[in-house]
Amino acid sequence: MKMMRKRGVSAILAATVLTGTVLVSTPSWGSSTTTLNIWENYGTEQNAVALKNLATAFTAQNPSIKINVVSEPASNYFQLLQSHAITKNGPDMAVMWTGLYSLQYSSFLDNLGGSGGVPAADLAKMEGLSWMSPQLSGTSNPLVMPLETQFYIGFYNKKLFSKAGIKSVPTDWTQLYAACSALKKIGVTPFTYGNGGQGLGAEFYPWYDMSYMMIGNYSVNQWKSLYNGSIKWTAAANVTALADWAKLKTLGCTNPDVTTKTNNIQDFETGKAAMLMDGTWDTLQYTKLMGTNVAAFVPPFSVKPITGVVQFPGDGISAMSYSSHKADDMKFLTFMTTAKAAAIINAAGLIPDIAGTTTSNPVNQQMLNFVTKQHMTVYPMLDNVTQVNVVNAGSSELPTVLAGQTTPLSALNKMSQTLNALPASQRGSQYAG
Repeated sequence: MKMMRKRGVSAILAATVLTGTVLVSTPSWGSSTTTLNIWENYGTEQNAVALKNLATAFTAQNPSIKINVVSEPASNYFQLLQSHAITKNGPDMAVMWTGLYSLQYSSFLDNLGGSGGVPAADLAKMEGLSWMSPQLSGTSNPLVMPLETQFYIGFYNKKLFSKAGIKSVPTDWTQLYAACSALKKIGVTPFTYGNGGQGLGAEFYPWYDMSYMMIGNYSVNQWKSLYNGSIKWTAAANVTALADWAKLKTLGCTNPDVTTKTNNIQDFETGKAAMLMDGTWDTLQYTKLMGTNVAAFVPPFSVKPITGVVQFPGDGISAMSYSSHKADDMKFLTFMTTAKAAAIINAAGLIPDIAGTTTSNPVNQQMLNFVTKQHMTVYPMLDNVTQVNVVNAGSSELPTVLAGQTTPLSALNKMSQTLNALPASQRGSQYAG
C-alpha cells in the first residue's frame, strides 16, 4: 500500500501536475471512433511501457477504439481520481492498486464480472483476483484487471557470493548473519538499504522486509488477524523479528545511512553491495546491467527457513463506474487476458498475471519457480492487506528500528495504537475499504 512495491513516478507531464486534465472522450454515436482515456501513475516504470504497448496493440485490433494513456502525478493521483469521479468527468479507465485500495475506492469502480463485464472464462485465466474483489474474497466480480504479477523479493550478486565463499543462499537469520560476515571480509556492503527507487521520498520502504518477517511468523490466514487486531502488532514474535532485523545494522551488515541513502540501487548494480530488497518492476534493469550475476532469493527474515513468498498482482486497470463506454472498456480489459497481451507484458520485462504463463527474463522466471517448482506458499503484499493508516505509521516508525533510533516495541506500539484508533468497520472480521 502507499508506495507499495516501488510505486514511484518520476516523470510527470507538467500539464497533468497542474490540472490532472484528460481529453474528453468522443461519444460513440457521434463518430466512427471512440476514444477511451486511461489514467496511469507509472511514470517511467516498465508498467508504463507495458500499458502503452497494450493500448497500441488493442487499437491495431480494434481501429474504431482509440486508447489515450495519460500520465498523472503519484503525489496526488488518488485524490485526482476521486475528485474527477465525483464530478464524473474523469477517465474511462485508470490504474488502480489492489487489496484494500480497490475496496477504498470501490464506490466509483465497476465490477468486472457479470452481465456486460469481462467473460467469466477470461477472468478465470487471471491469478490473484480474490485480492481485488469485494471483501478480498471470491473471484467472479473483481474491481481490477491485473496488469502483472509482482514479487517483493531479495536480489543478490552471485559473483560476490562466490568470491566470499558463500556456497548457498541463506535461509534464516543465522545463515544471513554468517553470509554478511563473509561479505564484509571481501570489502563489500552485504545488504544495502536506502530509498530503493521510491518516488515519494528519500527513505527506504520497510514493508518489503516486514512482509517476510510476518511470513516467518504467521500463515496467510493469520494475516487477517493482524488486520482485525486479534493478533497484536506488539506480539512477542513480532518484537523478536524486528530485533533480529535491527541486528543487520548493529552487526555491520548494512550501510550506516539506512534511512537516508539515495543510491543503494546503484551500489548493488556496480558490485559495491551484495544484496538488496526490491521487486519485479526492477528486474529488467538488473539483468540488463548485471547479466547472469544477478539472481533472486527469498529474504530469510526468520529463525526457521522461510517457506512462503510474496507473489501478488499489485495493480492493474479498473473501469470507472461513470464511464459512458462500458462495453468498450470491458473489451480492452478482456484483451488484457489474452496471450497477445501476455507477450507484450513479458516483453516489457514484467511477469504476466495469466495462469500458466512463463516469462523470458530468467530472474523473473526464477521467482515463478519458487511457487511452481519449489511450492512455496503464496502471500499477498502485507501493505495491501493492512489499513492505510497503519501502513503509514509503519513507514514512519520501522525504518528507525533498523537505524537503531527506535526500539521494536515502541514502533509496534505506534502501529497498534493507530489500528485501535480506526473505526470498528475498518478492523473487523471482513476486509473493508
